[in-house]
Amino acid sequence: MKNKVIFLTTDSIGSGERELGAQLLETFATLLKQREQLPAAVFCVNRGVLALTEQSFASLHLKELEARGVPVLACGTCVDYYGIRDRLAAGEVSSMGRFLELAEQYEVITIA
Repeated sequence: MKNKVIFLTTDSIGSGERELGAQLLETFATLLKQREQLPAAVFCVNRGVLALTEQSFASLHLKELEARGVPVLACGTCVDYYGIRDRLAAGEVSSMGRFLELAEQYEVITIA
């Protein structure tokens, strides 16, 4: 994971039941934070920014990733679209320009 950026596009992995998808995302984030080699960054877009709010248990694990030095970034346009700028429990607001910089340096893994 060391040379990878996680591109998180959802707050619920998969296209099935949203509750199951939210559990899957929490499990993914839990296992990700436990790895010895952490990703270079996590960049959240679209509904992925909702995973950074307290309404998502994944936010707890993403906050721990952040504490371990992994930048957890939220698309500013997406944060504003959902009106959650003041409700982020993890991560910081960033831009697509920053994502493009990361994508030039690292392999991107999309979680949808």
